[in-house]
Amino acid sequence: MLVSDVYMLTLQYALSGDPAKPCYVLSYKGLMIMLDCGLSISSVLNFLPLPLVQSPKFQCLPNWNCRDSDIQLEDGEIKECCGCAFVNSAPEFVPPLEKLIDFSEIDVILISNYTNMLALPYITEGTGFCGEVYATEPTLQIGRFFLEELVEYIEASPKESTARMWKEIQHLLPMPLNDVFKPKNWRHLFSMDAVNKSLARVRMTGYDQKLDIFGALQVTPISSGFCLGSSNWTIVSGQEKISYISGSSTLTTHPRPINQTALKYSDVVIMTGLTQAPHVNPDAMLGELCMNVMMTLRNGGSVLIPCYPSGVVYDLFECLSVSLDNQGFTQIPMFFISPVADSSLAYSNILAEWLSTSKQNKVYIPDEPFPHASLVKNAKLKHFKHIDSEGFSTEFRQPCVVFCGHPSLRFGDAVHFVELWGSNPLHTIIFTEPDFPHMQALAPYQPLAIKTVYCPIETSLNFQQANKLIKELKPGVLVIPENYTQPPAIAPQKLDLVIDPIPDKMIIKFKRGEVIKLPLKRKRGRVYLNPKMAKTICPQEVQPGVTVSTVTGVLQVKDNIHDLLPLEPTKEELADEHKSKPVGPPQPYSQLRTVRYEWGTLDINLLLKKLAQDGFTDLKVEQGSADEVTLLLPSEDTVIKVSEKSTDIVCGGKQSLRLKLRDLLLQCVQSF
Repeated sequence: MLVSDVYMLTLQYALSGDPAKPCYVLSYKGLMIMLDCGLSISSVLNFLPLPLVQSPKFQCLPNWNCRDSDIQLEDGEIKECCGCAFVNSAPEFVPPLEKLIDFSEIDVILISNYTNMLALPYITEGTGFCGEVYATEPTLQIGRFFLEELVEYIEASPKESTARMWKEIQHLLPMPLNDVFKPKNWRHLFSMDAVNKSLARVRMTGYDQKLDIFGALQVTPISSGFCLGSSNWTIVSGQEKISYISGSSTLTTHPRPINQTALKYSDVVIMTGLTQAPHVNPDAMLGELCMNVMMTLRNGGSVLIPCYPSGVVYDLFECLSVSLDNQGFTQIPMFFISPVADSSLAYSNILAEWLSTSKQNKVYIPDEPFPHASLVKNAKLKHFKHIDSEGFSTEFRQPCVVFCGHPSLRFGDAVHFVELWGSNPLHTIIFTEPDFPHMQALAPYQPLAIKTVYCPIETSLNFQQANKLIKELKPGVLVIPENYTQPPAIAPQKLDLVIDPIPDKMIIKFKRGEVIKLPLKRKRGRVYLNPKMAKTICPQEVQPGVTVSTVTGVLQVKDNIHDLLPLEPTKEELADEHKSKPVGPPQPYSQLRTVRYEWGTLDINLLLKKLAQDGFTDLKVEQGSADEVTLLLPSEDTVIKVSEKSTDIVCGGKQSLRLKLRDLLLQCVQSF
């Protein structure tokens, strides 16, 4: 049973200003739904690197002193290097905006991929949060790798003191610190205990699994094709559908392909997570990376590739190993260094159901879906937790290719290799992650002689692919970050790197801290009819092919489920029913009440006849507009106005006369 045409207002809160690290909240049907909880890490570029051992280079950097003698910073709080200023303290991160939403009111968190869940401990721990968190199994497990690696990196190089004063005099600081956005909102990283408690809240789900949210909504994760376990989400309530598209890809890589069909014809599509490198082609960048690696190795140098512990690095292992074999560098070792390197490599090869068809087929040969398993067996790829791990110093030899974190170059083993190789022009550092501007990442290490190559490999949707996808999905309303309506800063002249307008469709844009209203017309709502009431329905044909029936009952709303239940009889009616002692089987109570329902158009001629029969002889008729008639009863000081949509009786306070006229009117319409 459906009811229709109810307008509903849905609000979206934007808690993140970085479309690549989204965090939004929908207020929909009385529920607060968080879409992703991305953590912006770019703030760490404003801090000095955390070396594994004390670094003479960073210790010898000059202190910055304020020209205002009344302002005194802690000794060494701000360091200068080649015209740039850096905070000499433990790095801080930009969590989702807290003041806009009380996190304790969040009912459910939907996570689209492991890169968009790194702020989860900030949201679930110490905030009173008691909702549900949903993610696919690979998203949970690989997200755990990312979080554990991040915490280990920070805890491996603790700072003796915390810099605070610089935030109070930000306007007086040199570049780039005087230009950072609201540093007082930055926070230090959470602990491993907070990570474990936060991840314990996550409930794993599979692709296309329909999840009931308090009876009000049904949410479903849909394969997005971006990385292992990545998903888009559909949020369905009755006849309305909202699709959340974040971190999607139409390219053929190792994850399962994107499912576009499930996203079609949504009332609202929220799109974010487009490529951060729209001006380059990932295949071309992969080719350029391999070429630069080969050139460096031929010259006797080694290559450093700062990376995350999962994702594109799997494709780099595969592509680079083939290139090394083809170029005769079969003896050149590749090293993968990360606190979670062994777990990441092992886990990736047991995820057949989340992989592309070609990768899945290898499992049934049987064969490992990723080549890094055979590379490890053949000692071509060697993995260690840290550079001080047992066996590393024995196995390490140059020239080589080293994969290690962190891509920001602010912590992790990458800091050691930049210091080790930075002064040698034979070596090369290749940046593949677009999260960090590579020149800013290198700034505190300057001057450097090492060769620098920027090859951002980003497989998420570019603007051309996104525009094509939008046309195919045919959304009612498109919601996008404001950034997507203007060319990116890295290519301001390329006017095609934007989301195109959609003819006859609304596009709503937003930015960090905004609360926007999503126009959503609720067409229908589902009501469940009680079986006892269903038995009493007697349909009546009101015109050929159209049969209707009315029901009278009590509407019960519980857990967002609407049930229509039979009327409960009053005590007096139960007593009367008992006295009557009906013969035969008991009848449902709804049949004991004599209720008639009028419908159709008032028959004016029949009404005039009945009024005359009832003694109203001085009746006058005035024809108004095409659908309006006025009947005058001068002797009774009464006016009856009849139109297509209403009938009004004005009778000067004579209640008995009004009821009499009402009964005559009801005799002149059809009823059942």
